[in-house]
Amino acid sequence: MYFDARVLIGLMFTFMGMILVALGFATSGNAALYAKSLGVNINLWWGLVIAVFGQAMYHLGRRAQLRSEGEQPPAIQKKSRRSAR
Repeated sequence: MYFDARVLIGLMFTFMGMILVALGFATSGNAALYAKSLGVNINLWWGLVIAVFGQAMYHLGRRAQLRSEGEQPPAIQKKSRRSAR
């Protein structure tokens, strides 16, 4: 099996993004928390960005894995030795 680090990185970023999205939804009513960011729910928006990036990395890695598993290595053809005359 072909190992691609993009799969693990994608899963990690997706997981971290989902944590930020959940935190953004949990704290959406707290205006004092988002006063420094001009009232924008930074946790929610950046969580979505990170989760989308993680999914893109995951799918690119899986596509490369599936593509490499579908290809068979070319058969090595033995060259016949010609007798030197």
